[in-house]
Amino acid sequence: QVQLVESGGGLVQPGGSLRLSCAASGSIFSINTMGWYRQAPGKQRELVAVITSGGNTIYSDSLKGRFTISRDNAKNTVYLQMNSLKPEDTAVYYCCAQHTYGSISSPYYWGQGTQVTVSS
Repeated sequence: QVQLVESGGGLVQPGGSLRLSCAASGSIFSINTMGWYRQAPGKQRELVAVITSGGNTIYSDSLKGRFTISRDNAKNTVYLQMNSLKPEDTAVYYCCAQHTYGSISSPYYWGQGTQVTVSS
């Protein structure tokens, strides 16, 4: 019973930057992994980046160096800083979160998505 609300999407020109935010609420105790996926028109949802409460990160190889994930555990919020944006980055970006109790993890919770459009 976790709710995720994304914000920060919008229209940006190629080469520009954007920062997405996602705030978790509800049953937030023991949330470990938070992160971002995206889905472009006509394509399947794909990993952007995830981060654990301890700061371990996993990025899509193609996005390393342009995108940076971070989180504020006290605020139950995860961020995605996107730089040097390209038209092919246009997609709906979805926030995700996962509970961990010892060695047991829940399925991902998903936000409603926020549209990012990169166009001149």
